[in-house]
Amino acid sequence: MSISRRTARSVRILGVASATAALALGAAGNALACNISEFSAEAKCDGAKGIISVTDVDASGTKATVSVFLESNGADAKKVGEQEVQGSRAGVTITFAEDWKPGATYRVHVKAGNQVDADIKENVTAPSTACATTESPSPSASETPKPSETPSSPASSETPSANPSESESSAAPATPGDNAPSPAAGSSNLAETGANSNTPMIAGIAGALVVVGGGAVFFGMRRRGASKSS
Repeated sequence: MSISRRTARSVRILGVASATAALALGAAGNALACNISEFSAEAKCDGAKGIISVTDVDASGTKATVSVFLESNGADAKKVGEQEVQGSRAGVTITFAEDWKPGATYRVHVKAGNQVDADIKENVTAPSTACATTESPSPSASETPKPSETPSSPASSETPSANPSESESSAAPATPGDNAPSPAAGSSNLAETGANSNTPMIAGIAGALVVVGGGAVFFGMRRRGASKSS
């Protein structure tokens, strides 16, 4: 059965379209596949600490394992660390803490499923200058305390008396009457009037007793004389 010219042309166009679609799908698949060129690394400072940072810009978001090794004479001296990363078109960065020395070299290896198992093309070389350390400023000479030029007076001379009235009373001169001895009991009236106020009464009683005594003696003698005369 013969194929018409029109049918053959249609088949040819369909084949070309299918091939074109297959090529486009293949290119899109390759574009979304993870590639070692989508990884980059560098050594830098985070404040006073050294770090190795690795950035993944894989748009497919394929999970990858990143390992960092310190190199010495073309061989691995030590393994700094290992982390997982899932990249994005905008880029995802992971960091490894490393107190790197100026000019040190590091190898970065990436393993992403069956798509990538390779080192980043160029090794990472640390900067020639170490990270700056933060040091506390030393105190200036002007801040150093100076000794006192004038010696301080004793505390007793600076402190006022706790009881000013007591010190003043002790310092005041005593009046003449304060030091005079107190008069004996019963003689205060003599000092004021020159004689005891009871003296006239005592003198009167004494005089009466003398008169009574004299009278008694007189009558006694008369009686005695009368008895003798009888």
